[in-house]
Amino acid sequence: MSRLPEPAATVSAASEARSTTLRLTRSINVTWWYIALSVLFFELSVVLFSVVAAAEADAGTVAIVTVGIGALLWWLSTLTPLLDYRRRSVDAPLLIWRRHLAPLLIAVAYGLTVGLVTESWVVSLAPVLQVAMLLNWPPGVRFRLVLAATALLVALVVIDFRVNLPDDNSTSWVQLAVFAVILPVVTVSSLWWWDVLVALDRARASEAKLAATQERLRLATDVHDLQGHHLQVVALQLELAERLMPRDPEAGMEQLRAARASVDDARQGTRDLATRFRSVPLRDELANAVDLLRAAGTKAEATVDPDASLAPASALGPVIRETTTNVLRHGGGRWARLSLTRTDGSWRYEIANDVAGVPDVPDLPGSAGGAGLDGIARRAAEVDGDLEVRREGETFTVVVTVPAEDRPAHEAPAEEEVAG
Repeated sequence: MSRLPEPAATVSAASEARSTTLRLTRSINVTWWYIALSVLFFELSVVLFSVVAAAEADAGTVAIVTVGIGALLWWLSTLTPLLDYRRRSVDAPLLIWRRHLAPLLIAVAYGLTVGLVTESWVVSLAPVLQVAMLLNWPPGVRFRLVLAATALLVALVVIDFRVNLPDDNSTSWVQLAVFAVILPVVTVSSLWWWDVLVALDRARASEAKLAATQERLRLATDVHDLQGHHLQVVALQLELAERLMPRDPEAGMEQLRAARASVDDARQGTRDLATRFRSVPLRDELANAVDLLRAAGTKAEATVDPDASLAPASALGPVIRETTTNVLRHGGGRWARLSLTRTDGSWRYEIANDVAGVPDVPDLPGSAGGAGLDGIARRAAEVDGDLEVRREGETFTVVVTVPAEDRPAHEAPAEEEVAG
């Protein structure tokens, strides 16, 4: 979609910047658990193959049970550094002793135990290297570390299969060796993917905040230029009136009347400026809404009638902004669809979004006490319009219908896709 010429940001962008950031963080939680579970699955595979290899080596019941218990303890201990990595920061220390000392000691103890039972170097070193991969290494260091660890594990596999292990190695030994070698690579690649998602998440949040900040700066500049000019003129006129009043009262009064006219001009200019910011073309309003929803990680699209410029922007513009705010605050965050169409002498604005996993709480749109929809209903009633709200399963829909203005709209063959 090509960006429309300088669309004005919605009022909700600034007020919802902080809640949008929180929603973006929540929206990638599921991805994190996919990543964490994949790492844990590969660790668990090493655990299972270690126990099977110990059993096939006829190590004895006590040794097999010891390896199994140690393997489960090591697997559970890796949860601590893995969960710490989820909310890590670049300036965080490499090692938090009170949290990471126990996983390191368990990895060393388990590595020595399973190494003595299986007489395998690669099995002995893999648990320690895995915990090391989960620590908060500086950018670039972890990549070099995984290359060195993989090369070392490959060399130990060669030594094990040629020197330490018998010639009739079973399939479980081969599988154990393969999983032990690729475990650091799988772990680091998964953590790298998580770092990319976090960076994209923060970029989307920064984009939403930047759009709101730029709009505030533009509004502040316009107000400063407008009021600064008029106030300077009023100050000069009042100063001149003060000087003229003792000598020429009539001329002084003329300057006072001019100053009052300048104040009226300033007030009118302020009203015009506010109207310009409120009365954004509806096509731009919908484009802004789609951009804002997409910046929040929502899959959004809008369909706009080609004659949307004839729709009552003063009535529908605030409705679009309010409903967009409701989607950001209360929606499920996965998708939203907006449309503005003309049917039977009226304009119909509709917005639908998912509410999966969102409970019915008092401030939820459409529930009792929903102040946002009360305001939308009042705006629709002011122009003899109607509001329709419905929730069907995981879909929440708001429909606002307002009468068309007296200007007839020329017939259009089809609707136009603004974003999709």
